[in-house]
Amino acid sequence: MGMISGTSHDGIDVAVVDFRDDGEGLVATVVSKASVPYEDALRSRLVDALPPAPTTLEEVAQLDTLIGQAFADAAVSELGDGVDLVVSHGQTVYHWVRERRVLGTLQLGQPAWIAEATGSAVLSDVRIRDIVAGGQGAPLASTLDQLVLAGRAVGGRPVAALNLGGISNVTVVGDGDPRAWDIGPANALIDAVVRERGLHPSGYDAGGAIAASGRVDDDLLARLLREPYYRLAAPKSTGKELFHLAYVHDALARAGREIDGADLVATLTELTVRTIADALAPLDPAELHVSGGGVHNAALMDGLARALPATRVGRSDLIGLGADEKEAVLMALIGWLSWHGAPGALPSATGASSPRVLGSLTPGDRPLQLPPPRPAPQRLRVVAADEDAAADG
Repeated sequence: MGMISGTSHDGIDVAVVDFRDDGEGLVATVVSKASVPYEDALRSRLVDALPPAPTTLEEVAQLDTLIGQAFADAAVSELGDGVDLVVSHGQTVYHWVRERRVLGTLQLGQPAWIAEATGSAVLSDVRIRDIVAGGQGAPLASTLDQLVLAGRAVGGRPVAALNLGGISNVTVVGDGDPRAWDIGPANALIDAVVRERGLHPSGYDAGGAIAASGRVDDDLLARLLREPYYRLAAPKSTGKELFHLAYVHDALARAGREIDGADLVATLTELTVRTIADALAPLDPAELHVSGGGVHNAALMDGLARALPATRVGRSDLIGLGADEKEAVLMALIGWLSWHGAPGALPSATGASSPRVLGSLTPGDRPLQLPPPRPAPQRLRVVAADEDAAADG
């Protein structure tokens, strides 16, 4: 079982995945999947504690417990007949970056609550080993992307997988080693403005309707595009430590004027489109497979298709990887890899000195019995449970 709450901080994605070797690589059957929203009070406390807001160790300790309990409840609701291993990413609250080097990362959601509730062993804290080895600890999606995209390069052109959560990250797979990096804000700034200005009761731009009703402010966009992070070479990673509501306020102050809510959302949406297009256009990918909450934003998706006319832009569902459950499937894959003693991160993507087995184990009710180590797979095919059953039949 893979579990994660991403940089949008809206809830917990869960996927129960069965892995088997078919002789050519791994086949991952998605047995069940769910998205469990945080309770409003918990989400509000979490958002209020994020940088640059001040917080206390008391609040951090309480959130660690409350998020752990929320993950435990979500795990129990999807447990079914039981699982061999639960993999919990938890909730990132801080990613410590100094002059391009990542020095630490903090995910809340105490895994012992999950182990106690399910009886299963829990793998957690999956980023830090890569960071200690000199990597960014992100984007770990590259581990899954490079297996699913293996062999798809078209006529010498690479293919790419893009995730649109709070932050946009991309993996590019071609003839050489896979590359991956965090591009910049995807929904982070848009959601922050929608919530602050009360533009939609959901707290996000549902379907991209707000952006579609506004006009891009070219002067503000140009100011936002001067952000030094965009010019850093990969591998690199970022988060809401940089891209938060105060960042927008500062940009507006430098622009010297107020901007209508719809126009501001349209401008921030175009910022996401432009930063992604600027990063990918020089690489000329033949395909771009998009996942994450941003796939439901028509303004974003249409903007990407317009900005990358030579690239086939579509949802990751087209390659069997559901756009809404990709990160939960990723966590399950990292669990399978660690369970078998195989590395869970790509040095060419994260910048680590060499591959590392990821995560820390919290025992469950049964003694831990790890299978013999085995090499990492070279390919992965993701199928739904009904599709796998039909193939077996």
